[in-house]
Amino acid sequence: MIALARFQVVGYVRSLRVLHPLIVIALIVALVLLQGPAGPDAKELAVGTLGDVAAFMFPVWAWAARALLDTQPDEQRALSATAARHRSTPTWAGLLAAYGVNVCLGFLALVVPLLQALTVESPARAILAGCGLCLLVAVAGTLLGAWTSRAVLPDPGVSLLALLGGAVVLLLLGLGRLGWLSVPMIEWLRAAHDGPNRFVSEFPGVAVHLALWSAIVGAGYVAIARVRR
Repeated sequence: MIALARFQVVGYVRSLRVLHPLIVIALIVALVLLQGPAGPDAKELAVGTLGDVAAFMFPVWAWAARALLDTQPDEQRALSATAARHRSTPTWAGLLAAYGVNVCLGFLALVVPLLQALTVESPARAILAGCGLCLLVAVAGTLLGAWTSRAVLPDPGVSLLALLGGAVVLLLLGLGRLGWLSVPMIEWLRAAHDGPNRFVSEFPGVAVHLALWSAIVGAGYVAIARVRR
């Protein structure tokens, strides 16, 4: 599995598809995140930025995961599936590779906000909660991207529309009574902007919600990908 995951990451990087999310992250950092928090509420604003980064990166992580999983040609995917000892190994390897790349992308997006939070002496627990939130949201973003990859939706146009539509639907669901079906983006943004103490106290509930959502969506993807191989 590790070898297959490494193979997919290398192919993704060599194809230069990795430049697409890198450019988006560079723009977000340059246009939004470099304007650091200031004033008497700097500590609270710095923590809020950590929640904003997770929200900004969610569709970027989904996009990157979809691109990585679609880098391999169909013939190569078939060879990888044949060489694997277990039928589900290529599926797990692809998810592992996509999540690993997304963690690296998330780190690049978090460098400036973390430095700003440390500079204004935001509470350490809130900073750790922000980092943990990004790790969990990266899982959800990776799974959304996986559901729109070629293994599930072979048509590139339909796949792209499904990715964009899925991100919008999840956001809209979070605004209403069916928020439990979506990723709790509204909840973590509200908590992050209500101050470090509120963010820390609300983080366990948000983390459980993200973990359950990811477990259910991930199990469905693995089952469908296994049938289609």
